[in-house]
Amino acid sequence: MMPAPAPRIALTFGDFSGIGPELAVRLLAEPKNLETVRVSALVSPEEFAAACAAAGVEVPTTDEPRTGAVHLVGSDLQDVPVPIAETSVAAGTRVIRDLEKALRLFEDGEADAIMFLPLNKTSLHLAGMDEEDELRWFARQLDFDGFTSEVNVIPGLITSRVTSHVPISDVARSISAARVRQAIGLLRDVVRGTGIGSPRLAVAALNPHAGENGQFGREEIDHIAPGVELAHEVDGIDVSGPYPSDTLFLKAWDGDFDGVVTMYHDQGQIAMKLLGFSDGVTVQGGLPVPISTPAHGTAYEIVGKNLAGLGPSQRAFDIASGLAAQTASRRAR
Repeated sequence: MMPAPAPRIALTFGDFSGIGPELAVRLLAEPKNLETVRVSALVSPEEFAAACAAAGVEVPTTDEPRTGAVHLVGSDLQDVPVPIAETSVAAGTRVIRDLEKALRLFEDGEADAIMFLPLNKTSLHLAGMDEEDELRWFARQLDFDGFTSEVNVIPGLITSRVTSHVPISDVARSISAARVRQAIGLLRDVVRGTGIGSPRLAVAALNPHAGENGQFGREEIDHIAPGVELAHEVDGIDVSGPYPSDTLFLKAWDGDFDGVVTMYHDQGQIAMKLLGFSDGVTVQGGLPVPISTPAHGTAYEIVGKNLAGLGPSQRAFDIASGLAAQTASRRAR
């Protein structure tokens, strides 16, 4: 029996005005990153060579997808100049067209996951992206109306959210047992993609002291605890809670849990950025396409200086590799 082909990642270089191209080729210059996955880079041979020269690295390329080298599949806007270290319509348009092509590669079975390097939201909006963030843009492109959530990753801890970019006044009425259950399942899948086969998950409460048995609110009783029970009893997930959020992250950081489901954006993001601001990765969770990216920005102030840390990009690549393997396995069934 022939072994299954290695999973394939569609890699976009992000915003060409920033540090994305530099990070991409430095990442691909690490031989280990090409050993078990096939990488398709959405750049021209000339763009790839220029980025390698600027970063001072050498990376093997190939005309066909295979491990050990990078397959250059080109871009619909390849070789079109983009202003360096500034926002522009040209930069945002290139990003959008590359992401659209990456989605097509996935839909055509030519990629099992997508990774993109840092983007600039101002350039994206200049180029016509009206959605509040990339996650909503991806959902629209895919005509997907199911549950989605950014999943945030730092070394040692991963979080998902029941609600995200909504006013704090809308949070309580947006919480339901079904959404809690979905956020738990989504988090379980992403944590598995990092190599942890049986994740230990916890769920944060919304109210102080987890509501004190209804004295400070009933969300824990009416929605959050039932969602946790569904995920544990029906879906077989090792999850518990709700726990007061002011102590939960201390327990998670001490190693009691691999992931935490939070109720709203800042409940988790304040903790995550205190613990690992420069080390974060974002997964576009819930979509039918696995997508990861380093959580930092385009860093115009250091473009061309080769000063950007590779850690978040490496972790985003590792997560994309794990999620791609899950996709390839499902497709082979």
